[in-house]
Formats: sequence, structure tokens, C-alpha cells
Amino acid sequence: MGCRLTHLGGPTVLIELDGWRILTDPTFDQPGRRYAFGLGTSSTKTAAPAAAAEDLGPIDVILLSHDHHADNLDDRGRELLPAADTVITTTAGARRLAASNVSGLRAGGLLALDRPGRPPLTVRATPCRHGPPLSRPLTGQVIGFALSLDGAEQVAVWMTGDTVLHRPLRRLARRLDVDVMLVHLGSVQFPITGPLRYSMNSTDARQLIHLTDPRVAVPVHYEGWSHFHEPQMRARADLPELAWLRPGRPTDMRAPER
Repeated sequence: MGCRLTHLGGPTVLIELDGWRILTDPTFDQPGRRYAFGLGTSSTKTAAPAAAAEDLGPIDVILLSHDHHADNLDDRGRELLPAADTVITTTAGARRLAASNVSGLRAGGLLALDRPGRPPLTVRATPCRHGPPLSRPLTGQVIGFALSLDGAEQVAVWMTGDTVLHRPLRRLARRLDVDVMLVHLGSVQFPITGPLRYSMNSTDARQLIHLTDPRVAVPVHYEGWSHFHEPQMRARADLPELAWLRPGRPTDMRAPER
């Protein structure tokens, strides 16, 4: 399996997987703007993307964990959606986007994709809870994505999506055989909700990675926005074994076979 990742900032990663060109949670706006997330929460973008959207080239698939928070889909990222062959997001997001190239999945749902000259790609939606218990009516529907090639049980890439560590995620992690794991970090918090967290911190990530035991784990979505509560340097110190990618630099994912 050939897998090359280019971390473009925030949650946005270009995945080149055996000929497939896959983009996660496109965010390409310039920094400085404050975005409202609803119910008194907001965040300011603090870092520019490592590459411009127009420099990416053709995109086969966009994996959109959720469409209703600008740190996962901003204005410039939204402009990219019509150019992708396929956009996969939540069922609620698919209704809002209402485009012919958009498909919606719930956790556990599958979508099989075929393109000439490439191995068949299966996309499975994985569970996310974007906040504390009972927060979904406030935070909305969110999913992650597990990608497999040629109908294999082995997961080539697992993108956790924006989630806290919760029981369905733990159960899934014990079952998956994962090559590359994209772990959303950041420990999102807002002043209005005090200590409540809306994404994993490094302690949570360590537990999830231990349960999953991927061949390589890559942290994303830990920088570039003011609502991230865990400093990047602390996360790097707590998780030195992760593959911390340099933004904008394509990196081939290689790990020892087990």
C-alpha cells in the first residue's frame, strides 16, 4: 500500500492512497477572522494554510466530518466541494449541502467507490461525540472515516474526526486493524462552557492509540484556532512517538510490518 500524507493545517490533510487523492475537512481561509459556532461559542483562525486550495490539483474524494463548524469547513473550503468527484459527510450535512456529488453516512454506514486504474475504496463512517454526554443536540452530528482498499478488513487510514473519548469509540478501536491513524487533538474548550471539552487531549489520544495500536499515528487539528486549549508543545511532549508532520511537506507513511 502506498500512502502519502500532506498536512495542510488544522484538520486538513491530503491523503494519496494507491492512486486515490482524498482531502479531509477542507479549511483554506486566511487567518484573522472570528467564526461563530452557535450558542455563544466562537473561535478565531490564527494560522494560514500550508498551501492554497488552487494548488492542490484534482481531488477524488472529500471526507467532511461535519459541515457546520468553520474549523472543519470554512468558506474557501466550501468552494472546493463542487470540484470533487465525491463528498462524504454526515446525513444531516448532506441534507444541508444538497449537491449531487454529496453522500451522507451515519456511524457504521459504508460507501464503496470505484475508479478506473485504482483499487476499490470502501469508506466506513465511524462514531464521534463532539462534546460531553448529551451534547449532540447542541454540537450536531459528526463522524470519522475508516478507509479500506480492495474489500480488505484492514483499515488503510482511520480519521477519528472531532470527538472526545467515549464508549463506542473505544469499542471500535479494539476491533480495527489500522495502518495509519489521523488523530484529532486540541482539547477544544470555550469560556462559556468552562471545563467541558469538545475534542480529545493528549491523554485521551494516548488511550485511544493504545487500544487501536496502529502502525503509525499522525496528530492533526491541534493548532491554528483559538479554541484549542492544550498547547501544542505540551501535546508534542506527551506524545513524542507520534508522526508529527511538517505542514505542507508530503510525507510517505512507512512503518514496520507486524
